Amino acid sequence: MKILFLCHGNICRSPMAEFVMKDLLEKAGRTDIVVESAALHTDEIGSDIHSGTRRLLDLHVIAHPRRAAWLLTAAKAREYDLLIGMDAYNIADLKRLVYPEDRPKIRKLLEIAGENRDVADPWYTGDFEITYSDILKGCTALLKELP
Repeated sequence: MKILFLCHGNICRSPMAEFVMKDLLEKAGRTDIVVESAALHTDEIGSDIHSGTRRLLDLHVIAHPRRAAWLLTAAKAREYDLLIGMDAYNIADLKRLVYPEDRPKIRKLLEIAGENRDVADPWYTGDFEITYSDILKGCTALLKELP
């Protein structure tokens, strides 16, 4: 199974979700799932994770090797089993971007946890701790529903 987390620029929320999910999978002994993250816009292509994301991951002792934000394409989306957006804008972008037959793979992270709201965007709020809490909640719920 391949999971792709997505947000606007791929430097705050989606890489945080990628690394949190990888950590949860490792602790659960799951080696059968590939997890990555990508951007839906070009603003930060090539950039590593935001310093606020890095700080929170360090605080929670979650590995986060250096990486570069990259832009999702419809062809690349085909390679994943789940396309998980962080907010309503991400979901709308995904629905426009992917091939129609790939739309059933689209999910909003906190909806997996039974909440009808967006993952807080620290780019605007500056509060990476709330974002981490939202992401941990969503990823924990996702882990429970994985086959």
